Amino acid sequence: MDASVIWQGNMAFDGIAYAQHVKLDADPAVGGSSAGFKPMQLFAVGLAGCTAMDVISILRKKRQDITAFEVRVHAEQSSDHPHVFTHIRIEYIFTGRNISADAVQRAIALSETKYCPAQAMLSKVTPIELSYTINEAE
Repeated sequence: MDASVIWQGNMAFDGIAYAQHVKLDADPAVGGSSAGFKPMQLFAVGLAGCTAMDVISILRKKRQDITAFEVRVHAEQSSDHPHVFTHIRIEYIFTGRNISADAVQRAIALSETKYCPAQAMLSKVTPIELSYTINEAE
C-alpha cells in the first residue's frame, strides 16, 4: 500500500491513496482551520470501516435481514503528547427483521479475531471494548 499527503498551506494537506483523496487539517489552536479530518480521526474512521465491512459481509452471507447498520468508535486519548489512544469502544448498531443475536456475536468475533487488520493492530497497544444493539425494523 502506498499513500501520500501534499501540503495545501497552513496545516491543510490532501491525503492520497489509490487515486482517492481526503482532506486533512488541524484545530485553529495549532494553525489549522478544521477544514478536514485530523489524522487520529482517520484512525478511528478506518477502524470503524474495517470492522463494519467485515461484519456486514458475514451477516449478509448468513442471510440476516439488516436494513440499517452503523458502527461508532469512541476513542479516548491521553492528555499528554503524543495523545495516543488509551481506550477504544466499538459500538455496533443494527436495525432489521428477526436479526439473530448469535449471528451478530459471531460476526463481531470473527472481525475481531480474524479479519480486521485495523482492530488487530490497535488491540496490541490499547484495550478495545465491543458492544452491540439490535433494533427491530418497523
